[in-house]
Amino acid sequence: MQEQPQGELTLKASRYSLIRYIFAVVDTLYALALLFIFLKSGLSKELARQVYMSLLPAYLNMPVYFFWVFLGYSALTLPLVFLQSFYIEHKFGLSNQNLAAWLADQFKSAAISFVIALVMLSAFYLVLDIFPRHWWLAISAIWIFFSLFLARIMPVVIIPLFFKYKKLQDQDLRRRILSLADKYNIKLLDVYEIDFSKKTLKANAAFVGFGSTRRVILADTLKSKYSYDEIEVILAHEFAHYKLKHLWKLVLANSCASIGLFFLIFKTSAVVLGFFNISGLSNIAGLPAIFIYMILFGIITQPLENWLSRIMERSADKAALANTGLKSAFISMMEKLAGQNLADPNPNWIIKVFFFNHPPVSERIEAAQKFSL
Repeated sequence: MQEQPQGELTLKASRYSLIRYIFAVVDTLYALALLFIFLKSGLSKELARQVYMSLLPAYLNMPVYFFWVFLGYSALTLPLVFLQSFYIEHKFGLSNQNLAAWLADQFKSAAISFVIALVMLSAFYLVLDIFPRHWWLAISAIWIFFSLFLARIMPVVIIPLFFKYKKLQDQDLRRRILSLADKYNIKLLDVYEIDFSKKTLKANAAFVGFGSTRRVILADTLKSKYSYDEIEVILAHEFAHYKLKHLWKLVLANSCASIGLFFLIFKTSAVVLGFFNISGLSNIAGLPAIFIYMILFGIITQPLENWLSRIMERSADKAALANTGLKSAFISMMEKLAGQNLADPNPNWIIKVFFFNHPPVSERIEAAQKFSL
């Protein structure tokens, strides 16, 4: 790919980012509108009535209702998803994926989302029936446990559905990464490369999994364009998160948020469902109201979550620089990633508050330039 002048690349990144911000807002408002109309129009009650009248076994009522809701919602939001994740990505030269492959990925994503949501909703209604007064506390605990379980199985179950794994063939780089992991006292299963380039020109690297599934994943788009020093400092940052126990701090923060969300539903759902003329939470017709709660609660808590995440990212940057001493490599790596991924270089404060769980690239580079051992 031909190199673009820096000024042109910055303008392109700003335009790309603005479009993504607009889509994020539109997606949220559109989802809220669809759910509100579905509830207020009585369509949700009618669908629930049809399901109850079908004389299915009681344990199938919610899955059947949710299937039709999920199918309808997916169909109504598909045009926006297409514009955002296919058309725009191609327009800005970030995607290599043809339409058939994109549709296949969308189908797989939808199927995974449906299964995960169905498991959680089944747990929700079961707990609601067993613990009518304290269900909010029990479902919070299940929610937290299930989130950790998903993190454990993601490298071995979910990621392989979308990308092909292979062990990193570059033995010099592999030894360097494993040596870095030893420095952080991290035991890795191995270092893997995935075929990112079949879908996108963006670059990424990750340290994923728990226990026996823990591994490093390098996108081939990163391995082919970055020096050993640049890759090492990326992974030093990821390993620093582990060393600084950031994952468990985020688990604690998300646990508190989950408890807060379900307690809010517990306290206010009677009034909210009454507005939609629905008898109570045990009535499956009220399920879309739970989704509205989640969206609105997410909007309210997003700035705080982003703020906490940015603090952790800054501390991981400092730890990576302190442990590797690769200051120049860190700066060049950030500049490359920003250009390759079309990251917004200088967002205004409100964009930063709502959309950035990492500090903007310009801030990270400035902090690295000022860093001294």
